[in-house]
Amino acid sequence: MTNDDILRQGILEFGIDANDQMINDLKTYREILVDWNQKMNLTGIEEEKEVFIKHFLDSISAVQNGYIKDGISLIDVGTGAGFPGLPLKICLKDIKLTLLDSLNKRINFLQEVSNAVNLEDVEFIHGRAEDFGKNSEYREKYDVATARAVAGLPILMEFCVPFVKVGGYFVCLKGPNANLELEESKVAMEVLGVEFVEKIDIELPNEELKHNILVFKKVRNTPEKYPRKAGKPAKSPIK
Repeated sequence: MTNDDILRQGILEFGIDANDQMINDLKTYREILVDWNQKMNLTGIEEEKEVFIKHFLDSISAVQNGYIKDGISLIDVGTGAGFPGLPLKICLKDIKLTLLDSLNKRINFLQEVSNAVNLEDVEFIHGRAEDFGKNSEYREKYDVATARAVAGLPILMEFCVPFVKVGGYFVCLKGPNANLELEESKVAMEVLGVEFVEKIDIELPNEELKHNILVFKKVRNTPEKYPRKAGKPAKSPIK
């Protein structure tokens, strides 16, 4: 199997009809990623097959069980090099996507990728989740907030849940310690107004490492005091 075949097959297995344009767009994304990675640290992975599996397919796996689908509004909090938001947008063109990151250089990179593959309806925010989660233009405005490996779960919840409207979802991509992190997040769930829905186990091609997706539903408004000021959620997570 070629790397293209692995990528195409992986996308198909997540229930998305993978066309040539999609594959070409993801290849362009990887080329720009490798190019920018020479001047700033975006990823420790550059080899094509590894990027396809560990970044792209891992990101696209967030569509499992239908919480992320065409037509929704999605904010990717602490998006970094664009994962999972940009691969999801490349595969689901009708998502209304917001990418939030605290480093302006990364935002510039994300804009270059989006322009190169002609993505529409993408908003780029340079800033911190603690600030924008308080902003009435963004607070409780999204169908789904997502994040991938940004911080421990109680901290991530405080960053992400304020953006989600009541009835929407927080979809979090996590590694093998998901069960432990869930235990540590019971107080944060109660305080921030979400309920745990399910844990989805993800299998990626040629990968031993287990990945999980944790899904939470927003059942009531998040209290005004959250998110707390920058630095506070990481220093003293809600527990």
